[in-house]
Amino acid sequence: MLSLSRVRPSFRRRPRPRHLADDAGMSTAEYAIGTIAAAAFAAVLYAVVTGDSVLSGLTSLVEQALSVDP
Repeated sequence: MLSLSRVRPSFRRRPRPRHLADDAGMSTAEYAIGTIAAAAFAAVLYAVVTGDSVLSGLTSLVEQALSVDP
């Protein structure tokens, strides 16, 4: 009769590599930095879109799209 240990290798838990073992809290810090970066990008985009040149350009584009030339 074959024993199970001869058919398959043992399933002992291997220790994690040292550089992967001590990353507690790392994902939270990455989420915080990503959130701050997204908020900063949104603020810059809002400032650009609400500027006078962009607003007048969008207004003229919409007026041209809605006007009908005979």
